[in-house]
Amino acid sequence: MSKVCEITGKRAMFGNNVSFSINKTKRRFNVNLSKKRFYLPEEDRWVTLKVSAKALKIINKKGISAVLKDAKAEGLVK
Repeated sequence: MSKVCEITGKRAMFGNNVSFSINKTKRRFNVNLSKKRFYLPEEDRWVTLKVSAKALKIINKKGISAVLKDAKAEGLVK
């Protein structure tokens, strides 16, 4: 499974570790992902999503139904 948020589409970024002597080596900046279950009262079922910390804040603000509708319009969720 790839490390991609299913709501925002955030994925890992790449950059450099820079030492004191300014030697550069490649590194990854991973996304802060967690697997969460959400209840959809309209469909009377539970949905498990892999979401980032930012996506959790968006869900708390807008609600899971509105967020899923927006994610389906962008093509992030089936």
